[in-house]
Amino acid sequence: MLKKQQWIVVAAGAVLLFGLFIFGKFSPSHKEAAPHADHEGHSDNEGSTGAAAKPFEINAFISELKKDLTPSQSAYLTSLEDALTRGDLVTQRKANFQSLSDFWRDSARSFLPYIYYLGEKAKLENSEKNLNFAAHSMLEELRGISNPGLKSWMANEANDLFLRSLKINPNNDSTIIGQGSTFFFGASGAPMEGIMKIRTVAEKDPNNVFAQFMLGYGGMVSGQTDKAAERFKKVIELDPENTEAVFLLAELYERAGKKKEAVEWYEKGLKNVKNPELVKALEEKIKTLK
Repeated sequence: MLKKQQWIVVAAGAVLLFGLFIFGKFSPSHKEAAPHADHEGHSDNEGSTGAAAKPFEINAFISELKKDLTPSQSAYLTSLEDALTRGDLVTQRKANFQSLSDFWRDSARSFLPYIYYLGEKAKLENSEKNLNFAAHSMLEELRGISNPGLKSWMANEANDLFLRSLKINPNNDSTIIGQGSTFFFGASGAPMEGIMKIRTVAEKDPNNVFAQFMLGYGGMVSGQTDKAAERFKKVIELDPENTEAVFLLAELYERAGKKKEAVEWYEKGLKNVKNPELVKALEEKIKTLK
């Protein structure tokens, strides 16, 4: 899925995410999410992903990506991998992981190995900043993943990175929210504990856009339309330019069969879309709903 695609970092624009909705690459379904009752913190089954997914293997994935490299790219990558196996000192391994990450980002243009190696480097550094960057980057990308095995693997990787960061600074609200959010995508562990932590942040600071957004997203994937809509409206109230929340709200109403409300929010979001192809796709969607 991530093969050859443009890698996305945490600052990726909401219009791009909406593009995933329009072209069918992101469509959270009840088949992919567990049949749990409530992502607001009222069900013992929150955060589960339901049926067991085929395990994802990062090394096997990277091996497949290698088949599409040019001979010069392949030779250079082999030299980087050989250096990693020979490196014993922590400083050497950090440099090796950085080089591998740079290769997959700049040369091969593949997000997953790029962020994987960056995360491995961050673990060695034990840097709150770098652990959070890798974790948040994975969390951002997770919203466009439909493959259950890959989604579960990425969620667990992000969860591990967030937990390492929380050991350094347990009071970082953004990290607390991020770690709790990984359960929406299938991270192993105690979903209720993580979700309740997000709620605690939201109750302490109702104006925390990230907390409100992720609680809305959690409600969306669990089918809690009304609760999710309340959260997304709160996000838009706090951040009127949050196009991502606008389109997710429109998507919520569309899936609930509330066409009038869906059209209203799609049209609001349309005002901020500059990409001609997305504008056309959105206009067609609105026509089908009227």
